Amino acid sequence: MSKALYIAEKPSVAQEFAKALKSGGQRRDGYIESDTCVVTWCVGHLVTMSYPEKYDMKYKRWSLDTLPFLPHDFKYEVIPGVEKQFQIVKGLLNRPDIDTIYVCTDSGREGEYIYRLVAQMAGVKDRTQKRVWIDSQTEEEILRGIREAKDISEYDNLAAAAYLRAKEDYLMGINFSRVLTLRYGNSVTNYLGGKYQAISVGRVMTCVLGMVVRREREIRAFVKTPFYRVVSSIALEGESFEGEWRAVEGSRYFQSPVLYKENGFKKKEDAQKLICELSTQQPLICTVEKIERKKENKNPPLLFNLAELQNVCSKLFKISPDETLSIVQDLYEKKLVTYPRTDARVLSTAVAKEIYKNISGLRNYPQAGEAAQGALELGVYKNIAKTRYTNDKQITDHYAIIPTGQGLGALKGLSLTAQRVYETIVRRFLSIFYPPAVYQKVSLVTKMENESFFSSFKVLLSEGYLKIAANSFAKKSMAEASGKTPESEGEGEVSCDEALLAALQKLKKGDILNINGLGIKEGETSPPKRYNSGSMILAMENAGQLIEDEDLRSQIKGSGIGTSATRAEILKKLFNIRYLSLNKKTQVITPTLQGEMIYDVVNCSIRQLLNPELTASWEKGLTYVAEGSITEQEYMDKLEHFVRIRTKQVEDSHFQYALRQFFDAAAQFYKKPERETAMKKRQNTL
Repeated sequence: MSKALYIAEKPSVAQEFAKALKSGGQRRDGYIESDTCVVTWCVGHLVTMSYPEKYDMKYKRWSLDTLPFLPHDFKYEVIPGVEKQFQIVKGLLNRPDIDTIYVCTDSGREGEYIYRLVAQMAGVKDRTQKRVWIDSQTEEEILRGIREAKDISEYDNLAAAAYLRAKEDYLMGINFSRVLTLRYGNSVTNYLGGKYQAISVGRVMTCVLGMVVRREREIRAFVKTPFYRVVSSIALEGESFEGEWRAVEGSRYFQSPVLYKENGFKKKEDAQKLICELSTQQPLICTVEKIERKKENKNPPLLFNLAELQNVCSKLFKISPDETLSIVQDLYEKKLVTYPRTDARVLSTAVAKEIYKNISGLRNYPQAGEAAQGALELGVYKNIAKTRYTNDKQITDHYAIIPTGQGLGALKGLSLTAQRVYETIVRRFLSIFYPPAVYQKVSLVTKMENESFFSSFKVLLSEGYLKIAANSFAKKSMAEASGKTPESEGEGEVSCDEALLAALQKLKKGDILNINGLGIKEGETSPPKRYNSGSMILAMENAGQLIEDEDLRSQIKGSGIGTSATRAEILKKLFNIRYLSLNKKTQVITPTLQGEMIYDVVNCSIRQLLNPELTASWEKGLTYVAEGSITEQEYMDKLEHFVRIRTKQVEDSHFQYALRQFFDAAAQFYKKPERETAMKKRQNTL
């Protein structure tokens, strides 16, 4: 009797497939078997690319003579630590009674690559192979995925992109790390002292290093500039509010060189001069020149993709992107949320039609059960497919991370942080089924002589989704992290109490108001902010642009640096090799001296590796391969040309002496022992 074989990426996932199939199988060594099917698993990657010396022992020794290393046919090998499981899987894939193989690895490029490598090494031939593509690990989703599984050939382009991504990282990493180490490794090691270290570079990793170093140097070079604003204190029915002077058209200071900006002076004496000019007539009064009143809706934010979730968790819980990914992956494997490695922040039309199931299940979730019940009663979910929260065109592999409404019993066994991450996902999800928050905005322009003073107010009239958006454990923090506080809604806007709002509502153009006084408020320009682990993920997602406004981010199209599946791991590697440093309490990222030195080496020799737009274009190219827009060979030709040209570029460079001045410039900003060791070594070589 023939059987079907199901191959998952991990043992825990295989277990869920076995449960969903209800086959009553028995656990064997490395698989589960019943009368009708066999379920087995990988343990992540079972196969990897071979080191250069497996092609020829001459490549074991690093030498310029053997570069660039560009094999025509790539070699692969089984990872030693998982040899036993590979042999089990290989045996099952080729077992005579197996007629259909269901590929159940993670539904994404990397999951595809994991299976394709195993099938390649196992020599799978003459078997029907079907791809199971699912968005969560609930029983109904697993069964749907099996029922609708497509022939694996339909995913050949995705597999080609996966192979190319690995080849690209392999070729750039090996060739550029070797050539830079051979040319400049001694310069770095001699300067730092200590054990000789190879220079480690990579397509994405080096670009991220460059972003952090450039930001750090911008901060160092920044010179604070003071400025002085003139403000009026305006009396109104026993209340008072502030007006900010601006040099608009008609002002005696319009476009004056003494201004820092429209609303401030470069020197305090000029601000004082304006006050004196406006204070000649007493008592001080102003006239209402213009007043505008309008209501403004603030819509719930889009759903979480992995980058947005990592950003919020960095702010709320001070955890790294790698920790966030680990937590949400665990939530996924426990059926609590949908697939985490997604770039989409919207629902698909198909899931939108049945979204009430997810909401209904959450009624049993103590922290947000009432909010779920409220969402059902409001009925917004019935038309969610017609809103901005549903868009099939914005989805490549998977829709946004949302709660399944199932698996709630598993919450008790999770860490407190994991439970809070889950609640954060739940509340973001439920928010889209609630109405917008409604604000009353009042904008006021008052005049003293020909000088204009501006005031702006915003008052929350209706909470809407804000009522349920704040987490039960940290309402203030959640509001701040999500940018939902009234004060943060607009620059210069302030909240006001009901009495002042009522008085403002009565004002009309031409009204004369008393002024309690004029004053000066001193400010100064701020340097750029350092990246934290969350903002870095967002910057990587947007090809080096840190775009914190969520609506603007959602409008930007194109590929970022790395993928949702790899960004956290790239950052982690940079911390591990000590090119970057992470403050675990604040999650702020800074370069190390060694990291800055590597940046200078690359900047002098292969500057292209530091270009976020170029790095993003490589990722875009992989997307084109996956879509079938360009061929695998076209991409490979471009890659080999790039590696060949840039390797030759480094071989021909001689920046050893010039680099010393850059190393010295960076070293002065580092404390003992890093700086002193480097400086002593530097002096000994002079």
